[in-house]
Amino acid sequence: MIKTGFCQLSQLGLIRFSGDEAQTFLHNQLSCDVAALAPGRSTYGAYCTPKGRMLASFLLWRSDQGYFMQLPAPLREPLQKQLTKFILRSKVKAADASGDWTLIGIAGQDAAARVHRVIGQAPKSAHDVVHANAVTVIGLPADRFQIVAARDQTPRLLEALTAGAEKAGTEYWEWLDIRAGIPTILPATQEAFVPQMVNLDLLGGVSFEKGCYPGQEIVARMHYRGTLKQRMYLASIASNEPPQPGDKLYGAGFGEQACGTIVNAAPSPQGGYDALAVIQIAAAEKGGMHLKTQEGPLLNLLPLPYAVPAPE
Repeated sequence: MIKTGFCQLSQLGLIRFSGDEAQTFLHNQLSCDVAALAPGRSTYGAYCTPKGRMLASFLLWRSDQGYFMQLPAPLREPLQKQLTKFILRSKVKAADASGDWTLIGIAGQDAAARVHRVIGQAPKSAHDVVHANAVTVIGLPADRFQIVAARDQTPRLLEALTAGAEKAGTEYWEWLDIRAGIPTILPATQEAFVPQMVNLDLLGGVSFEKGCYPGQEIVARMHYRGTLKQRMYLASIASNEPPQPGDKLYGAGFGEQACGTIVNAAPSPQGGYDALAVIQIAAAEKGGMHLKTQEGPLLNLLPLPYAVPAPE
């Protein structure tokens, strides 16, 4: 286990939304409450199809340069194109900001003190956002921080971080996201889940009070009628092969029908793999889920760091 580690988050991309009507436009397109998003806060959220199926999950924050949407790099271009179709005559511009900023994650027991020494200040809690000298720092769940630095600031920051933290790879950060119960929609899982299936409602990424957005009727109906039959769980898997997003799970009593789907997986420092998986609640309660086949590696369910409500 790394005591305090940092890594460049090259697997992520950024879209910047600017213009007088950026807030209204995003509020009407996304699952989260964009209108209530203060400059000093960030939020998770989803962009869905009209049927409520997620095309992307993201982290969203704002600064004096506009709104920044962070999501997996392979989804940046297609999602930007999709959203741009609906801008029409609105005073909004969507631009690829990936090349303008360096994204750095830092985690570990000394992370807050390290960020404070390097940046001059650190967010006090998850989703707090601070801005200082062309650098944005976002507090994330599980006592982690993300630095968003202008390119000309990158060499200085990396040198400063190297002096007191261990450099890690992107898989380490992905594993930390998994352990924190934060899902990432990837190309293999687009349109596979409604936001509540991946616990986005429990992470503050779905507003049930705001007005319409694509898929809102489906998402709200599932919430108010209590028809949710699947939830996301954390599991360890003693597998020799890495589980892949979209891999199916099978359990006793479900026969040849899959009872779950891998959302994300990453190597665990303890060996094997840790994964987030959307599983039929009935199957999770029964246990005995296997990866890919009925005889595949067994999933060992682990507690998530946040409360999951019991099924109604």
